[in-house]
Amino acid sequence: MTQNSVLAIVLAAGKGTRMKSDIPKVMHALAGAPLLVHVLAAAKSASVEEICVVVGPGMDEVASAARGLDPALPVFVQPEQRGTADAVKAAQDAFAGIAGPVIILYGDTPLLRGETIGRLRAALAEGADLVVIGFEAQEPTGYGRLLLDESGTLIGIREEKDASAEERAITLCNSGIMGFSSGKTLTDLLARIGNANAKGEFYLTDAVALARAGGLDTRMLRGQADEVLGVNSRAELAQAEAAMQGRLRDKVMAEGATLVAPETVFLSHDTRIGRDVIVEPNVFFGPGVVIEDGAIIHSFCHFVEAHIGPCAEVGPYARLRPGADLGPDTKVGNFVEIKKSQLAEGAKVNHLTYIGDTSIGARANVGAGTITCNYDGIAKHRTEIGAGAFIGSNSSLVAPVKIGEGAYVGSGSVISKDVPPDALALTRSPQEERPGWAARFRKRQTRK
Repeated sequence: MTQNSVLAIVLAAGKGTRMKSDIPKVMHALAGAPLLVHVLAAAKSASVEEICVVVGPGMDEVASAARGLDPALPVFVQPEQRGTADAVKAAQDAFAGIAGPVIILYGDTPLLRGETIGRLRAALAEGADLVVIGFEAQEPTGYGRLLLDESGTLIGIREEKDASAEERAITLCNSGIMGFSSGKTLTDLLARIGNANAKGEFYLTDAVALARAGGLDTRMLRGQADEVLGVNSRAELAQAEAAMQGRLRDKVMAEGATLVAPETVFLSHDTRIGRDVIVEPNVFFGPGVVIEDGAIIHSFCHFVEAHIGPCAEVGPYARLRPGADLGPDTKVGNFVEIKKSQLAEGAKVNHLTYIGDTSIGARANVGAGTITCNYDGIAKHRTEIGAGAFIGSNSSLVAPVKIGEGAYVGSGSVISKDVPPDALALTRSPQEERPGWAARFRKRQTRK
């Protein structure tokens, strides 16, 4: 990194024992992405030039998630969990000797906004040597308390286990988010932090008192409690999810989409919804979904990694799986599942149908109950349906197979060979009639 660039160190080594999970805490999902990813995104949105992550031993999946955003992102390992100062020290190769500011973030605070990191950066640029983000807590139990002097200057942070009864009554709490004016400032303070406390750990919070004793400028910025919420339990994860969903819904509506019942629509962190889109109640968006302008999404749909073109109409009760790509003015109706398939402009798949590994041409119509038989038990195969083709209800298309442009497939057919353009393919058995059979059957039944 360059000497004057800003570095963010994201601490992500916590095991999250209160989550009662084998998954590292920062890998639990919020709005379709790990908690850590949200923190990294906030840092990037604040134009932080350099980012590194500190993980615990064996946390390869955490490292992979971080490098999924930036393959060159440095990842450091904290061999033992001996406190936050020890965790920061694990990344000393990233900040030792640099002239630019260093910001400490936490991988379990997914609601942190880039604007707040920007405020912290501005305070450091104005001359502060150390800046802490604090917040007012209605219930401060478990948090470190910020200690201010008569002038309101930050003079220390007291961890709850080491706090007096008077200090525990303080409601101004430490978020954990801190900024240092330079790598040298951070290095000097870390070297003086000891572990003479109730937990025998090296607290980064001790840096405040040490900085004050050394005549450094220490400041506190107030943040919002819900923004700096640390996720330590399943209940707190649910609280964070609710808050994030509120943000995402507000953003979608501000950009011109209508959510008929916003509280019932669940969005992913990367959901993109265009203008004049209407989303009815009870719709779930997984990661990777894009909806173009003017589309209508009816109730009870589920989408993951799908693209819905302009003025398309989907649902109710439709499922779009990864690779579903609906063109303009297409229609996908109730109880239709689509996977890894493309629908060209004006194509219709109205109801009770499975479409997998398929391309459907413009204005083609696929009737109710149609199945593309794309899997032979070993490999997946493609189906191609030409423009203007008509697939009769209750048909099975056994891939690999091509239905030519303008071709017709009779209802109830099993198609296993290519159908030429404008041809009729029909595999239905001949209809047999037996006059009077029904009357004779009923008469026999009433004699029993």
